[in-house]
Amino acid sequence: MSDTKIKGYGEDVFSEDAIKACLPKQVAAKLLATMREGKPLDPSIADAVASGMKDWAIAKGATHFTHWFQPLTGGTAEKHDAFLEPTGPAQAVQRFSGKNLIGGETDASSFPSGGLRSTFEARGYTAWDPTSPAFVKRHANGATLCIPTAFCSFTGDTLDMKTPLLRSLQALTRAVERLMAKFGQPKAHVAVTLGAEQEYFLVDRSFYLERPDLLQTGRTVFGAAPAKHQQLEDHYFGAIKPRVLKFMSEVEQRLWQLGIPAKTRHNEVAPAQFELAPMFEDLNLAVDHNMMIMEVLRQTAESNGLVCLLHEKPFEGVNGSGKHCNWSVAYGGRNLLTPGDNPRENAIFLTMLLSVIRAIDKHADILRMTTAGAGNDHRLGANEAPPAIISIFLGDELNAVIDSIESGTRGTKGGERGRKLRVGVDTLPVLPKDTTDRNRTSPFAFTGNKFEFRAPGSSQNCAQSQMALNTIVAESVDAICDKLEAMKGDFNENLQKLLQRLVKAHRRVVFSGDGYSADWPKEAAKRGLPNLRDTPAALEPLRDPANIALFEKYGVLSATEMRSRWEIGHEDYLRRVRIEASVALEIARSMVRPVVADEFSRLANALGQAKADGLKYGVRGLTALSSKLGAGLDDLHVKCDRLEKALAHSRYDAQLKAMEDLRRTVDRLEGLVDDSRWPMPKYREMLFVY
Repeated sequence: MSDTKIKGYGEDVFSEDAIKACLPKQVAAKLLATMREGKPLDPSIADAVASGMKDWAIAKGATHFTHWFQPLTGGTAEKHDAFLEPTGPAQAVQRFSGKNLIGGETDASSFPSGGLRSTFEARGYTAWDPTSPAFVKRHANGATLCIPTAFCSFTGDTLDMKTPLLRSLQALTRAVERLMAKFGQPKAHVAVTLGAEQEYFLVDRSFYLERPDLLQTGRTVFGAAPAKHQQLEDHYFGAIKPRVLKFMSEVEQRLWQLGIPAKTRHNEVAPAQFELAPMFEDLNLAVDHNMMIMEVLRQTAESNGLVCLLHEKPFEGVNGSGKHCNWSVAYGGRNLLTPGDNPRENAIFLTMLLSVIRAIDKHADILRMTTAGAGNDHRLGANEAPPAIISIFLGDELNAVIDSIESGTRGTKGGERGRKLRVGVDTLPVLPKDTTDRNRTSPFAFTGNKFEFRAPGSSQNCAQSQMALNTIVAESVDAICDKLEAMKGDFNENLQKLLQRLVKAHRRVVFSGDGYSADWPKEAAKRGLPNLRDTPAALEPLRDPANIALFEKYGVLSATEMRSRWEIGHEDYLRRVRIEASVALEIARSMVRPVVADEFSRLANALGQAKADGLKYGVRGLTALSSKLGAGLDDLHVKCDRLEKALAHSRYDAQLKAMEDLRRTVDRLEGLVDDSRWPMPKYREMLFVY
């Protein structure tokens, strides 16, 4: 069996091969040591790296470079500068210095800062992240060299998603190294990995341009459910339509050029919904790649006469879109979330597993905070999205294992009932490799050798959730190490006692049932699990003194940075709700009401003429329809006024309620007005014609 090399894969990435080819040998070795092992960057090589990188990019057609960063908008940002250096009158050369590579200055005043910066305090800095390789972004008239960077203010406060993520990786690395030392393991490289599955919708661009709500908010604020949508489940993993398959193929080709290992493509549950899944990568790189994936999806859709919708809930009544983050930790090349083949490896696996369970139980509010957002509020708990209550799914076999740990006895298989369990000495009776069932209603599920966090929304930057997950697991691992260090006697016996206590204290967060069940919120409340139903509630953990102390302890976020993120999230939520409400009011009054009024007028005239002509038939039908339209027109007027008043008082809950009431009225009217006269494309068109 032989492998076939993928032509062009990674050709637009300043990869290890490109580094070796473009840089002097000693310079390449130092840069690769930083990239592979996280060693401090040697500033003396900056000019040589910049020169080689510039020559490589120019050969790819690049004329400009940019420091590519991830501000607190949730997207990416870039400012392009030409490789241009004047050398005299009408003379110039292409130049790129080490100073330009390592850092840059940009205007930070208009990015969200949550009070960290005033409008007049404009200075912001970008700093090269050498662990994420530079790449070339192509466009119709050329290309741009993109250098992944961190972004901070003049005072050093973080203004981006990448910096806290890198800090959290350092914290988790130190904690895992400390734990492995307790097990007598030699020092080795810690690798935190991520595979981020990306869901999205596609609609024809002509429909999109006729929907002011989609244009301005990313979702439909009105739209009656079609007779058929996803009830038959025939779209899920169905044959991919030619136009969509062409789009997917172009997306993959571009992603492969960028070295992004796009692996899986398929139809998702809702009509017009799809998914792209890449292979696992180093977490920092995977986050950068996910941001690039979203951009490539949008750009490729546009070139195919489509629009890619990344909103969590663009259509009511069908599945929303998430970003399933598959997270794992490896040490010395061995996945710590994979059960081992000997007692010591199993003991490490169980300790890491219980570290995660403890982290999620103690800090569920922090993890929920990372999924907060106006779009995700429409998705969480609906259809196949997980609920807002954070719980862990382990599967029957792992549940049996933690039962054995808690009781201190072996399982019941093979005549082993009642046999004393000794963690780190015995091989446990049941340690599944990949036999765990899947629970799509669980927000945080163990899936064989990783945890899948299903709650993040499709439009969200997964750096936020991964930063929080790394931090809380680091705290949990350290807490276990502290306990082990304080215990005297046999290590394995101490470990077993500690794991037993951890199971008893934190198994309340383990739930294997139906997360959509009406009984689950009641059960969760009995267990003491938080249920942060909407974004304002979910953001509050950012202001909790205990959470602030935790993030400060690990140097991931300062108190001011935590509070700034609360302010940014809160303002973003209020603004988005207000924009949606304003768009709904505008559409209802300027597009829907005139059509309904005209339809009612035509029917009233027809009814009057029928009566005047003494017609025997049709009068009853015209009377019933005109009555429904008239009542709907009156109701529309009342609901519009209520929404207008809610907007005047700036209360988000009142705006949401008034908007939902108006939607019910408009959606009923959609079924009464002449189809050819309805002012916007309907669900049955947008979801099935593409």
